Amino acid sequence: MSEMTTTGSADGSAAGGDEAVSRFVERFAAELTEAGMQRMAARVFAALLASESASMTSAELGDQLRISPAAVSGAIRYLSQVGMVSRERDPGSRRDRYVLHNEVWYETLTRRDAILTRWEKVLRDGSEILGADTAAGRRTAETAAFFEFLQKEMLAMLDRWRDHKAAMAAEEPEA
Repeated sequence: MSEMTTTGSADGSAAGGDEAVSRFVERFAAELTEAGMQRMAARVFAALLASESASMTSAELGDQLRISPAAVSGAIRYLSQVGMVSRERDPGSRRDRYVLHNEVWYETLTRRDAILTRWEKVLRDGSEILGADTAAGRRTAETAAFFEFLQKEMLAMLDRWRDHKAAMAAEEPEA
């Protein structure tokens, strides 16, 4: 293992001990997997989240998680497709570095908003096809109304989050 410093390890993981960081990564990855994320993608995401720089190379991810380059590649492919990480080049190198997006949760939820809009439209169309006077039509219309409500609440919540985040940043003592 790499030698720990006061700010983190040589591979960019946060201070707190490699073993403790590994336990956190695996615990959070298990929660993400339970919620439906692919297991390797969850582990890679959690490792990037726990790294001090929010970026790691394939070799660093493989070493930390004890997984093959193919497993790293598949996880990165998935995380890139869903917009949670991006690939960058180390300056002057052919080595790729995988970077966690700055506002990954905000961006992910914002993309979900577009999905909810599509679902709502399809459900409204379905309600018309099924007929407002049928149980299936009423159930489908209620589901569409739920997604419309959820969408409005989510946008308001994301606005409140931005305000809250700005307030937290204003309260942070300068280093």
